[in-house]
Amino acid sequence: MQLQGPFRKIIHVDMDAFYASVEQLDSPELQGKPIAVGGNEIRGVVSAASYEARKYGVKSAMSGVLARKYCPNLIFVKPRYNRYKEVSKAIRDIFHKFTDLVEPLSLDEAYLDVTENKKGNPSATLLAEEIRKQIYAKTNLTASAGISINKFIAKVASDYNKPNGQKTVTPEEALSFLEGLDIRKFYGIGKVTTQKMYALGIFTGKDLKAQSLEFLEAHFGKSGSFYYKVVRGIHNSPVKSKRPPKSVGAERTFETNLSSEIFMVDKLQKIANELDSRLKKSVIAGRTLTLKIKYSDFSTQSRSKTLPFYISDKSMILETAKELLLQDQLENSVRLLGISLSNLNTQNQNKNTMEDEKVSVQLRIDF
Repeated sequence: MQLQGPFRKIIHVDMDAFYASVEQLDSPELQGKPIAVGGNEIRGVVSAASYEARKYGVKSAMSGVLARKYCPNLIFVKPRYNRYKEVSKAIRDIFHKFTDLVEPLSLDEAYLDVTENKKGNPSATLLAEEIRKQIYAKTNLTASAGISINKFIAKVASDYNKPNGQKTVTPEEALSFLEGLDIRKFYGIGKVTTQKMYALGIFTGKDLKAQSLEFLEAHFGKSGSFYYKVVRGIHNSPVKSKRPPKSVGAERTFETNLSSEIFMVDKLQKIANELDSRLKKSVIAGRTLTLKIKYSDFSTQSRSKTLPFYISDKSMILETAKELLLQDQLENSVRLLGISLSNLNTQNQNKNTMEDEKVSVQLRIDF
């Protein structure tokens, strides 16, 4: 069976170990060495790891203590987000030379719709190669890319030939590509869901495709419909050049664990001030406030409250966060607190990217 058009031509560009690569670029003495951006051997969490560190099992979101255990000669580097933003802007400027349909996912990755592009080049594969060449020429950093008919397959494909590579999945190849994938490679399927699928005998895309919609919804709820569609190549969410945020937040990891609510309230005030600044800068307000608590054993708890009105002022943010903090006894000493606002006043601009939307562009050219 072959997918029927019309199709888009989507490129997913993903920088290779971006934060770590920028640090190695700016500090030649770090080149070729295992480094971790963020965290340290005592506290904190790794934000990014160089490929040299990844060989030891070091990865993002890992505690610095565990990272050091995996890689005794690991070098910790303090993050420089302003520098990463500077490089990211230069990369995005390159994207816009090719198309205005650019949807950034973070500082180091973005979707590009090149179905119709500024270069007038009918080959998305050649465009991806040129984009990666220009990124390297401008920044001396490498990028990987995935090219396919929709955002889901393009994102999965971009990880295929990392680092400094790319993979094209044509319309003719899409279904066999998806069927042959290990279920762990499906974007949106994390560790917990992977284990659940393994327990149900679902190990590959082919296994997933063999399941009925009713079976998947029974075991995975609303996500079941998403899994049912993407394994069949159905994911028609367009590239959105303006992507309203679903939440805005701020958090802090403390140098020493906190066990007193009095000290935590003081920290919450600083976090509320930071969040207030971000909200005012973006002219955003929200109705649902979530307090994130990470304990000394690295377990995480979330407490939320939805208000009958929108808030953005630091005093209201702080009062609601304090209420959530004190509503239940804490399970342990606390290493991190975070406050976020969701259910934003931009909600009418948001659409679930898992929902199908009509494709209005007819593709008549090869990949």
